[in-house]
Amino acid sequence: MKLQNEKTIWQLVDQKGPVFETLSESVWDVPETNFQEVSSCALHRETLLEQGFRVTECAGGLKTAVMGESGKGGPVIAFLGEFDALPNLSQQANVSHPAPITPDGNGHGCGHNLLGAGALAAATAVKDWLEQTGTPGTVRYYGCPAEEGGAGKVFMIRNGAFDGVDCAISWHPFAFTTVCPPSSLANVCMDFVFTGRSSHAAMSPHLGRSALDAAELMNVGVNYLREHMLPTSRIHYAYINAGGKAANVVQSETRIRYMIRAEKLEDLFPLQKRVENIAHGAALMTETQVDIQVLSGMANLMPAPKLEKLMQHNIEELGPLPLSPTDYHYAQDIQATIPQTDIVSAYSMMEIPYQENVSIFNEIIPYRPYFTKNILGSTDVGDVSWIVPTVQLLATTMAVGTSLHSWQATAQGKSSLAHKGMLHAAKIMAATAINILENPSILEKENKKRDYKAIIPKTVEPPSTHEPR
Repeated sequence: MKLQNEKTIWQLVDQKGPVFETLSESVWDVPETNFQEVSSCALHRETLLEQGFRVTECAGGLKTAVMGESGKGGPVIAFLGEFDALPNLSQQANVSHPAPITPDGNGHGCGHNLLGAGALAAATAVKDWLEQTGTPGTVRYYGCPAEEGGAGKVFMIRNGAFDGVDCAISWHPFAFTTVCPPSSLANVCMDFVFTGRSSHAAMSPHLGRSALDAAELMNVGVNYLREHMLPTSRIHYAYINAGGKAANVVQSETRIRYMIRAEKLEDLFPLQKRVENIAHGAALMTETQVDIQVLSGMANLMPAPKLEKLMQHNIEELGPLPLSPTDYHYAQDIQATIPQTDIVSAYSMMEIPYQENVSIFNEIIPYRPYFTKNILGSTDVGDVSWIVPTVQLLATTMAVGTSLHSWQATAQGKSSLAHKGMLHAAKIMAATAINILENPSILEKENKKRDYKAIIPKTVEPPSTHEPR
């Protein structure tokens, strides 16, 4: 199948490439974490207005979400963008050694400065194509906050932001270029707040009821649970408040945060209930009370095989990245800071043979509908995929072996390779959208009603901060 208008859409991306390179760098310069992306959202809003989109601020009721729309009629194609950063990953750009700009500051260690700008570049190219050709259809760009554990898209879905969308297209910066298989874990992030009674630990221990004891007993119970859950499930925890530093005081309050993951929503809900039962048991044993608070949660990704094959076709049509010796030299310098085990593991995760002395992987990876042995982390794109057909791209913007959520990822966020990979991704996504606009019947084969149930209760409002995914 030969994609019609492919050269035109690629040219439209290139014509405005500098605009979105500048946008990605401007967002990199103001790294903001979950639900705090005021400057980053404003930069995207300004770019949407400059490019002639109809703009909706506070999309889905979130102050750092924005939506731009252009065109009329159907189908309605949504490009999903993100721009949140991570804590403690401040790092100078284009160097190959740890060099924080601000100690303990934020940094774009997951490449979301590129993600949002690249998705908007694709949406703008499709907008321009619709205007030039007069083709019916609507393109939307969603600037979504708080993907890093905050589940911003879940709140947006709950508030109707994605109503009327026929399909969604997104991407993520990575060390390989491939259609992203629908391999992710559903998760829920919860706080367990144990409340007891303080007392002098030596003079009147019998009067105390230790919240810390309850939290520790909960951890013991969950550790025994690990033997009796699916091997694809995961449970992590961290003490948010251990009750204080005085050993001679019985701790009256302890807050412990749990993240529970499962391969499917249908597996997550019963596992969540089992963890909650353990918490109640720990409270019963210690005569304390427990308050369980759901903070965020995300669904697993659902497949869209027709769209995935279509995106693979566009990857193959476009071909490899146009790289320079400078790109390879910098990638080699970065790779020298990465343990060899991490580099080998990167190939294993992608289920492709290890290649020695390859700093940038620039080959076309064949399409696969799923990973056979590797399940990635969690993403709120999964929730979107339950309500509309969704396809994602992974695109090369960094050296092989680079770990997302690392200083190396932050350092490469302004590199030539990052810019080239971002625009490469925009071309693939835009071409996929054009294919759909020219043949809307593709979506009829993907539209399936799914029994979606958001993990986050309707009573829960967006929190200010969360741990990364």
